[in-house]
Amino acid sequence: MTSTDALIIRSLLFAPGNHAEVIAKMPRSGPSAVVIDLEDAVPTDHKVAARQIASAAIANLVGIVPVFVRTNAPRTVHFRGDIQDGLPSGLSGVVVPKLASAADVDIVVAALDENGHTTLQIIAGLETVAGVVDARAVTAHPRVRWCYFGAEDYVADLGGVRTSSNYEVAIARTMVAQAARLGGVRAIDMVVTDFGDNSRFTREATEARSLGFSGKLCIHPAQVPIANEAFRPTSAELAWATEVVTSYADALARGNASIAVNGEMVDEPVARRAQALLDEALAD
Repeated sequence: MTSTDALIIRSLLFAPGNHAEVIAKMPRSGPSAVVIDLEDAVPTDHKVAARQIASAAIANLVGIVPVFVRTNAPRTVHFRGDIQDGLPSGLSGVVVPKLASAADVDIVVAALDENGHTTLQIIAGLETVAGVVDARAVTAHPRVRWCYFGAEDYVADLGGVRTSSNYEVAIARTMVAQAARLGGVRAIDMVVTDFGDNSRFTREATEARSLGFSGKLCIHPAQVPIANEAFRPTSAELAWATEVVTSYADALARGNASIAVNGEMVDEPVARRAQALLDEALAD
């Protein structure tokens, strides 16, 4: 299993915490990591039982795939119980939804530490208006290692209308990606709720990668291979990057900082982008 510090999450597959049979099947599609959900996917009157069901099921996944648990939001009545009884050993981290400020993250960290989870890292859910506007305060927190943009909750909080065009979340999506970059964490893109629409998922994943996201939330196993492919550098990109990095290094040695490679101008920013692609490939 990949260490937490190096874990690149291209596909983050969710399953309800109260369905052990679904949890058991999660590794089959090859996700980068899985999330056992104690929040939205679990009805209110099943939340206590879900903690025990999820904990038992997780024991069979640890060592096979990186496992996270999504708790309920820190200011809900279910949060403390999730931290106390819903986080078994062997987790790669905890997913916490609807974080809107550094103070929210501090509440989470205090609860984790009080219950012995002093090294557990956080995937921060940025899915409210406040969370998006103040995203940098969340991503800069030292216990936050990843973040995700939750479009459905964000639009509901905004009072907007959700559309397949994503026009209504275009700015918010970019703000989350920028905040992740400034905080030195990786950003994971929003869900596609129509899990039968592979073309939309592919389009959104391609857009997200161009915006700086490193992966996508998946709510169905069929979405996993699409995400894995969309967020991994292609062979053509790697060939381009190799030629650019090699040519630019040779040019610098000759005292040139701007050259042409196959008719394209290459200077320091282009070379840096090429090197980033090569570094990403080596991280697999």
